[in-house]
Amino acid sequence: MLVVVSDTHSTDGHRLTSRTLKAVREADLVVHAGDFMRESVLDDFIDESEQFLAVYGNNDGPEIRARIPEARNFTYGGVEFAMTHTRRGGGTALSLFGRERGADAVIFGHSHRPTFDRTGAIPLINPGSHAQPRGNRQAHAEFEELPDGGLRGRLVTVDGDVFKTFRVVPGGN
Repeated sequence: MLVVVSDTHSTDGHRLTSRTLKAVREADLVVHAGDFMRESVLDDFIDESEQFLAVYGNNDGPEIRARIPEARNFTYGGVEFAMTHTRRGGGTALSLFGRERGADAVIFGHSHRPTFDRTGAIPLINPGSHAQPRGNRQAHAEFEELPDGGLRGRLVTVDGDVFKTFRVVPGGN
């Protein structure tokens, strides 16, 4: 399983609880779309994860930026993801970012709003925030490989309620 989190905004630990903590501990790969706030929070995520990738967010300082990139690509279950915290220009800019990087889908954060958007040229996934929802649901995203190819995705609350399901396949459609 791939687990996606973002926007922790913590000064005192990863703030993972309930279903989100369990998912992170069980995942093959955990990715974080930025805004840890403290280097120790980044280290806490690394300690909880079997395999961990991240990008920095607009609220991450130089100590975090020295360790992780602003953007990156990774592949899971045959799907190529491009990941960044945010891009000026909203969904259009995020779609362009993904297409420029040859991705099938884009993972981003920043808004704290859990979202799956397939209206543009490339699917956009924001896991929301498990720790600081800012008026949205506390959430994360989970992906599992499908036997016929691609990934089954879901947006999940910290309590384990699935409120959105979707599919992501190579080719982005």
